[in-house]
Amino acid sequence: MAKVICPGEVLIDFISLENGKKLVDVEKFQKKAGGAPANVATALVKLGASAEFVGAVGKDSFGKFLIETLEHYKVGTSHVIEDPNLGTTIAYVSIDEDGERDFEFMRGADGNISPEQINFEAFNDCKIVHLGSATALLGAQLYEVYQAFIDFATKNDKFISFDPNYRDALYHDKQALFVKHCKEVIKHVDLIKVSEEEGQIITGEENHEKMIAALHALGAKIVTLTLGKEGSLVSIEKTYKVESVPVKMIDSTGAGDAFIGALLSQIANLEQPKSILTDEAMLVDFTKNANKVGALTTTKLGALDSIPSWDEITA
Repeated sequence: MAKVICPGEVLIDFISLENGKKLVDVEKFQKKAGGAPANVATALVKLGASAEFVGAVGKDSFGKFLIETLEHYKVGTSHVIEDPNLGTTIAYVSIDEDGERDFEFMRGADGNISPEQINFEAFNDCKIVHLGSATALLGAQLYEVYQAFIDFATKNDKFISFDPNYRDALYHDKQALFVKHCKEVIKHVDLIKVSEEEGQIITGEENHEKMIAALHALGAKIVTLTLGKEGSLVSIEKTYKVESVPVKMIDSTGAGDAFIGALLSQIANLEQPKSILTDEAMLVDFTKNANKVGALTTTKLGALDSIPSWDEITA
């Protein structure tokens, strides 16, 4: 069985080929596989830790493409459901001159999966459950799947990782729901990874130290706060600033997913993943590597193809 289980969405990213244009003005797109949990699962496999994706796609050409793409990267797909009634979820992505993204979503089958469709006993030998969906916190059945995975992981003493993956296009009028669900999840997690925006939305704090303290108070044992080109902050009891590496950013899509995938790949390869909770020096070292993976991911277009291997990182 895979070391890390990644429930959530896999989707089609239609990425603008006309940088600097708003989506309304774009005429040319490139099709790529995406979706935060799928990105993380791919990063895990590329970086030496087996991963299983759990989710739903439409029983259509796009769904087939996504399953084949995950299998190409050796991500487990035996728990992917093909929904005959809903299409595969699609995101349209435009990229500005600085490599930052603008999203439009057409949600489909990803949310139409229930705990009753999942054989949790198949995951008894996993080490980590990573909750990194951008759509689960909207509610519906996928959030019930989240809750079921939390229950499974808690009862079986698995390491739980959480990335809220806030998307303004999804939550701009649902922030209260986003915060409510985040707080429900955080009380159970060993590690949370947030951006500055996510941390501020969840905690109401702008100061980094206060933000991190608030996330610890909500229940997170390890807090990682990503700061883009400035690197990241990581905290168990003490907070450490971990620098990134300078790169020429082309596309930031999937950088955060690559970061958490790199961090979890190292934790998953420990004999006891929860030993990281008491080893600050190891956590800082793992975060340095994760920063580099996240940075290098931005130097190519698309999420999955751009994730480097350890050989590329150490070259």
